[in-house]
Amino acid sequence: MKNLIIIALLMIAGTAQAQTNFEKGMAKAFELWETNKWDEAENMFERIAKAEEDEWLPNYYIAQMNSLKSWSEKDETVLKAQLDKAQGHIDIAMSKSEDNAEILIMQAQVYTNWVAFDGATYGMKYAAKVTELYAKAAELEPANPRAALCKADWGMGSAKYFGQDTAPFCKEIESSIELFDTFKPESDFHPNWGKERAEQVLAECKE
Repeated sequence: MKNLIIIALLMIAGTAQAQTNFEKGMAKAFELWETNKWDEAENMFERIAKAEEDEWLPNYYIAQMNSLKSWSEKDETVLKAQLDKAQGHIDIAMSKSEDNAEILIMQAQVYTNWVAFDGATYGMKYAAKVTELYAKAAELEPANPRAALCKADWGMGSAKYFGQDTAPFCKEIESSIELFDTFKPESDFHPNWGKERAEQVLAECKE
């Protein structure tokens, strides 16, 4: 019995140490990112992802960083490299955490990167998938403000493209801000972005 207790305590201690290392690494990666050291931050997330095989967050943030870089990218070769990398890490994240609304939202973001780059080429391929992903994310987590925001933002963009009324989507954007005000992420490292975008879109609605 004594040996079993010792083994159990050692396992708990090992888990606590691993968690501490994970938290330290994530905090450092965010610090680098916040000081605009994107390459260093991405490298840190990659090291954490390799060390923490069960954690989906490092892969998620690598995907997000490559998606964000791609919004303003004009060179298709560079864009493809970035979005292929993002997709690879989304696939890994999904294998670690199934039916995860945050990962579905990021997948939709990457598809939207392609559509934004060349709507004529990629619109038919990805537009319906983006709609489905946001709908599924909102179904999985109705109180997730990013699911509500991105679903409405995408719907608004489609409505503008086809010359339709955007007023219903403005109301959805307003509702998403209410969700942001009450949303509490699972940890300091879980996704918590989007409120500034929601406020920006709502302001445009009122112009």
